[in-house]
Amino acid sequence: MRRFILILLAALLIGGAIAGGVFLHGWTGAGPAKENTAFIVPGGATLKSTASLLEEEGLISSADTFYARARLLGGGGVIKAGEYLIPKGASNREILSIITEGVGINRFVTVPEGMPSILVYERLMAVEPLTGTIEVPAEGSVLPDTYAYDKGEPRADVLARMQAAMTKALDEAWANRSQRTVVKSKEEAVTLASIVEKETAISAERPTVAGVYSNRLRIGMMLQADPTIIYPITKGKPLGRRIKRSEIAAKNDYNTYAMAGLPKGPIANPSLSSIEAVLNPADTSALYFVADGKGGHIFADTLEEHNANVKKWFEIRKARGEM
Repeated sequence: MRRFILILLAALLIGGAIAGGVFLHGWTGAGPAKENTAFIVPGGATLKSTASLLEEEGLISSADTFYARARLLGGGGVIKAGEYLIPKGASNREILSIITEGVGINRFVTVPEGMPSILVYERLMAVEPLTGTIEVPAEGSVLPDTYAYDKGEPRADVLARMQAAMTKALDEAWANRSQRTVVKSKEEAVTLASIVEKETAISAERPTVAGVYSNRLRIGMMLQADPTIIYPITKGKPLGRRIKRSEIAAKNDYNTYAMAGLPKGPIANPSLSSIEAVLNPADTSALYFVADGKGGHIFADTLEEHNANVKKWFEIRKARGEM
């Protein structure tokens, strides 16, 4: 009898050791995931409910065993809602680490400086992981930047963040405006900034371009900004051809070749750089500018100087075969 008891105890110890080894191996050994898989931990999920979801997705073999291992060996980490990338063959331990550290899949959508709202709309609608629909946002209401989003997030929520960012940036810039600015409201600031944005892609030039347009507004001189001709035709999309004489003469609420003052609203979503340039324009006496052939512009105080600069620009274009 004593020998039988010893054999039984030994068997139990061996069985326990084997079971313990299997339990531990299942914690650190390769899991059943056959490929890298995006996995979402929903808001309010518990460890137990997440284990069930992992089993349904085929990322673990058993929800109950995963839960037991996580409670015993997981170190007490708290799972975080989000979207995560579970690698092929990830172990139970690796999966728990991923969903408790909270380093999820990064998804971004970028609104470039000067993008018109029709293209912001089209870009958001083309992002397949987002859900729902939106209207074309008001021109000038979106701050150009790169924004993170989650899979399945409503497009309206992403757009709301873009617009909240513009409101915040504009409020701060407005509070720090200089006495040289000619705009009388935040709305006028965004409108003029959108023109500055379209006239130069060089951030360092924007205060000077803003200074030129500010000088023109002060003396009642037409802004004569080409992008304001194009906007009512394409809503900000590229024209794809040269501007027609009839379009230069067209009278509408945007064409600054046919009226003095600002257009009725923005022609794009300007960058913070352009907004700050309009609210803190360069102290310049220049009234004119034209391309310098090197990607920037050359500025002039008088029409005579400007005409000479325009002549040089035409010569550069002829040499390039553009005219």
